[in-house]
Amino acid sequence: MFMGTYEHSLDPKGRVIVPSKLRDGLGDSFVITLGLDNCLYGYPMPQWERFVNDLQELPGSKEARILQRHFMSGAALCEVDKQGRILIPMSLRTKAGLEKDVVFTGDMNKINIWSKDNWKNIDDSVNVDEIAEHMSELGLSF
Repeated sequence: MFMGTYEHSLDPKGRVIVPSKLRDGLGDSFVITLGLDNCLYGYPMPQWERFVNDLQELPGSKEARILQRHFMSGAALCEVDKQGRILIPMSLRTKAGLEKDVVFTGDMNKINIWSKDNWKNIDDSVNVDEIAEHMSELGLSF
């Protein structure tokens, strides 16, 4: 399970050190792809394969095709080098607004990779108390 928040910086070539606590669960190679809320998702290979299977099981609706394209079109295999770094492809860096400061967050079965600005702004736009109240109506207890 991935958890925690870690800050690192991109180097001029687009490489970033993956925090060691997250790297242990990701392995030597993992998949990154476009996420939601202007971040990237990073999946260890077993979780990626499950996610792809779930995408394939979606009905052939327009919404399903849009989601499949969203997650599959930018997906890239990242290999961790000896210094613990990955190269994030330019197309993914651009779409997620990654320039210099990067925030990694654990998200249970995957990681999220944020620009520092997007990460700061995500909490400003939500009311966690309201969301928690709604989730308790669905059976989640806190």
